[in-house]
Amino acid sequence: MLTSNLEPGFILIVDDNPTNLSVLAQTLKAAGLSIRIATDGKSALRQLAENSDRPELILLDVQMPGIDGFETCCQLKANPTTQDIPVIFMTALADTHSKVKGLSLGAVDYITKPFEGEEVLARVRVHLQMRLLGKTLQQWNEQLEQRVTERTAALQKAQVQLVQQEKLATLGQLVAGVAHEINNPMGCIYSNIPIAQDYLKDINTILRLYQKCCTSLTPEIEKALKEIDIDFIFEDFSKLLYTLKLSTERIQDISVSLRNFSRLDVDTKVLTNLHDGIDSTLLILGHRLKAVGSYPAIEIIKEYGSIPEVECYPSLLNQVFMNLLANAIDALEEEPNPTIRICTEMLHGWVIIRILDNGEGISEEVKQRLFEPLFTTKPSGKGTGLGLSIARQIVEEKHGGQLSMVSELGKGCEFVIKIPLHQ
Repeated sequence: MLTSNLEPGFILIVDDNPTNLSVLAQTLKAAGLSIRIATDGKSALRQLAENSDRPELILLDVQMPGIDGFETCCQLKANPTTQDIPVIFMTALADTHSKVKGLSLGAVDYITKPFEGEEVLARVRVHLQMRLLGKTLQQWNEQLEQRVTERTAALQKAQVQLVQQEKLATLGQLVAGVAHEINNPMGCIYSNIPIAQDYLKDINTILRLYQKCCTSLTPEIEKALKEIDIDFIFEDFSKLLYTLKLSTERIQDISVSLRNFSRLDVDTKVLTNLHDGIDSTLLILGHRLKAVGSYPAIEIIKEYGSIPEVECYPSLLNQVFMNLLANAIDALEEEPNPTIRICTEMLHGWVIIRILDNGEGISEEVKQRLFEPLFTTKPSGKGTGLGLSIARQIVEEKHGGQLSMVSELGKGCEFVIKIPLHQ
């Protein structure tokens, strides 16, 4: 009897002898086991090829017409989909050579004919139990591997979060402290510059009156006036005070940018102008954009679109801008015409920020691992491998956005940040 549908959990009996088939079928069915039958090797292989279900065990006769049991077993073991199914040979060939050959082909047992039904049943049960145990162990091993993978990922994620929190807290405290320390002396300088300008005017007025009223000068004064260009001093001194005023205003802008960058007071999402965050970050990185030695300054091209304020954690997004812009600067250290382009736009409820550089780009191999925690292409001591991993976590987990990268060797690199307008 041939079957067209094989079901899991059955035993496949392959024998060309009707008497053997009848005895085996009755014995195994009486024990509550499900069976399927094939009358030769070819039909057995055909059944297995045409059906996806696999038997738990194969009872295989050796001496059959067509291909014998040994050849059938060879083909079973050569097929990846059937090679793990246990095979028990059944044969009247009781010589040692035949038994060794059968076992060497991958069979798990050897039953000689004529056989007793109870012996066959006992051997079948042993191998079914062994197969069940093997499956159980495999499942346990897979579950263990899965748990190890999940635990490793969880620990890695926790490590990244801890490092992120520590870095952000340390950076925020440092930046806030620097901004505070700058504010006091800068406030003093800035507020006294107008007073100094008034004093200069008063001194200039008095000296002009002296020049007008005192027509006779002592030799010492005449000599000093020849050596010192008093008119130039008054004119240039006024310019110096004006330059100091502009410089203190510049430092005050930097201080404001530092405070905006850290935003330690913000622990909830607030409406924020992302352009301010980008500009603050560029201001902080300004020293790295300047020309150094034979390398030219990095050109920043801003292509800001009309975007609304975004509901976000501003200090966290500023950290993302810092990581991406710092990476872009690193990629341009030896480029002849270094350029970073920053584009923003509003598209279908998303605010999109693109940061593009014209560096060497990134290889496919590196792209596959770029956002992995602790992965870095920088020399030892120059990178932790956490910047991009933290940036993706901030964008995707904290803001429900997307952070992606597009790059081609020789064509630079583009990072794309997408933030939903409303969280």
